[in-house]
Amino acid sequence: MTKYPFEFSDQTQQGQKADAPSTEPPENLAASPSEPDLSAQPAGSRPHAETIDPGSSPVETDRAEASSTQAAQSAQSTQAAQTAQTASPAGDHDQSSADQQAEIAALAARLKEREDQLIRLTAEVDNMRKRHSQELANASKFAIEGFAEALLPVGDSLEMALQLPNQTLEGLTDGVNITLRQLYQAFEKGRLHVVNPVGEKFDPNRHQAISMVPGTSQDPPVASGHVVTVMQKGYLIGERVLRPALVAVAQ
Repeated sequence: MTKYPFEFSDQTQQGQKADAPSTEPPENLAASPSEPDLSAQPAGSRPHAETIDPGSSPVETDRAEASSTQAAQSAQSTQAAQTAQTASPAGDHDQSSADQQAEIAALAARLKEREDQLIRLTAEVDNMRKRHSQELANASKFAIEGFAEALLPVGDSLEMALQLPNQTLEGLTDGVNITLRQLYQAFEKGRLHVVNPVGEKFDPNRHQAISMVPGTSQDPPVASGHVVTVMQKGYLIGERVLRPALVAVAQ
């Protein structure tokens, strides 16, 4: 057989096969120093790591490692956000509790103020009631004071009339008239009014009929149902009848 220059011997080919790099995948692939340790993270927050094919090229391996790193960072960010959301309601609850405490303190202060006002008003009403009771007692006790003071001149005039010796009838009559005017003045001060209804229509509320007489026989004639004569004058205190007038009424 003719041997060509480019043909190799079997030994040479076997040596070349021995020197060629192996294309079989390694049994174990060492973990990348930059890959994060996910064993310490909670089971629910561990990212799903992409399975690295042992037969992949170095470029594909780097991409898988970068994807795993991004997944770990995303899981850490999600956990931090959840922690912040969990802490936020607690802060809001503390703020709400502080506001409630402040409102309760304000209401307690207002209640204390109202209690003080109630105590003062109660004391004032009690004092007014006591003063009113005292005034009523004094009014009932000294109501006659003004009227009694107005009657003093009448008593003085009567005493002087009795002390004068050798009185004439004319002098005694003048003295009695003066004393009577003083008595009427005292009646006016005490709001005591005389009822003398001669010729007036009979009023059963102020008059008391003693007899019935013919009105036509009087001079001048008196209409029926009117007062002919007054036997005893009546008296009023204000609008209240103190004593009705005793009268004779025309038939």
